[in-house]
Amino acid sequence: MMAEVTSRCGCALAMAKFAVLLVFSLLCTCRAQVPLILWTSDGYTLPTLLEATAGEIVSGAKLASYLKSALTTSPHNVLLFLQDQLSMDDFTAYGGVYGNKKDSVFVNLESALQASTPVVLPALAWTAAESVEEIFQQELGHPAVTIAPSELGQLQLNTAKPSLLVIRLPYTTGAQSKELLRKNDETIGYVLTILRAQGVPYTAVYTGLRPSHVIQDTSMAWDLTGRSLLQAPSVPDVKPPVTFNSTEGKPCILLWADKLNISYNGEAFFDLGPLTFNDSVSLDGSFCNETVSRLVLNYQNVLNFRSFQLIFRMSKTFFPVSARHWAVMEQVELRYDGQTAIFNASRGIYSPAEYSFHCQKVSSAQSPLLVPRGVTDNATHWSVLFTDFQIQGFNVTGDFSYASDCASFFTPGIWMGLLTSLLMVFILTYGLHMIMQLRTMDRFDDPKGPSISVPQNE
Repeated sequence: MMAEVTSRCGCALAMAKFAVLLVFSLLCTCRAQVPLILWTSDGYTLPTLLEATAGEIVSGAKLASYLKSALTTSPHNVLLFLQDQLSMDDFTAYGGVYGNKKDSVFVNLESALQASTPVVLPALAWTAAESVEEIFQQELGHPAVTIAPSELGQLQLNTAKPSLLVIRLPYTTGAQSKELLRKNDETIGYVLTILRAQGVPYTAVYTGLRPSHVIQDTSMAWDLTGRSLLQAPSVPDVKPPVTFNSTEGKPCILLWADKLNISYNGEAFFDLGPLTFNDSVSLDGSFCNETVSRLVLNYQNVLNFRSFQLIFRMSKTFFPVSARHWAVMEQVELRYDGQTAIFNASRGIYSPAEYSFHCQKVSSAQSPLLVPRGVTDNATHWSVLFTDFQIQGFNVTGDFSYASDCASFFTPGIWMGLLTSLLMVFILTYGLHMIMQLRTMDRFDDPKGPSISVPQNE
């Protein structure tokens, strides 16, 4: 009977383990990524791209930010070789771009990379790869033209006018993949030879629409079960900050926020974020120098107002007590159809001049950092709520500097932890003190012997 019970328990335990493994395998997701190679024709160099950290998957926003600077010096005739599927394993298995050059199928690609200074992104997010054509169209301001390699010889390119030519390459997994990759490399060599014969400078890109080999990633499975180890999964796309450049062409004001919510006369909040962080907002009227910065965001048809402006005014002030310069947000101003609403923002919105300012919530309502200038001012009709807000108006070196956060050091959670720890220390100390005060008797009664008598003196 005991053996039967033990056997049933063992079977049940095995089934439970199998069920857990099955659920875990179903929860596992695939992190799709493709490589991207960017190079130019002879005589042109690409700006240096900061190397991605280990395990980082480059987003479409980062790629667009790099292309914005790269296309200022590289040719605007762009060749985009889009392969149906492509992964780093294709290069390591069949080519010598990243490994052994023996029996490489990427002969023409290797020759082109050796004659240039290429930029290699080993891991580009699959979502960015799907929209890489749209990213180039946005940066060049010119629609893409899909063309067959045989038609390229009949096409006369204008070197003064940007053009985006898309050459699509096939791919299939299995035994045919090596031969297809060899034919695709011959196609790349054929296209580059035609452009060299015509004397047309170019910028070439080789990437895939989706990965041919998928890397398994189990981080999402842990997220679904309510646990996250070491770090949260990276967000695939991050909006680039609003950047205003000085007259010298260097960035001098940076602004970023998750949401820029505004409300008029108690109506529902309207988020200006989608209109702000898409490279279409106008910055006319903005200004910056060593002591004053003014960022003006211009909108059209916001909350039934034909013209609308959101203005941030900052100043750089020296405080003798701290013996350093501080960047102070003085006002946040709303201008709409000839009217003005001003919020004083000097209360708590400041940081060292070398740092940026960050706050999870900048609001005009609860615990306000933005206060209407007067009781009768138009600002009393408005409500403002900026979430995950970050701004820097001085000493900008290209990206945000170290952030000075508005959150105080002793948060409620820290106070709760300190008080709980002090209470536990007090209880432990009191217990140790009670134990140390215990005393034993010097003499004991023997129930088998005569009782102890204590004589008393009369």
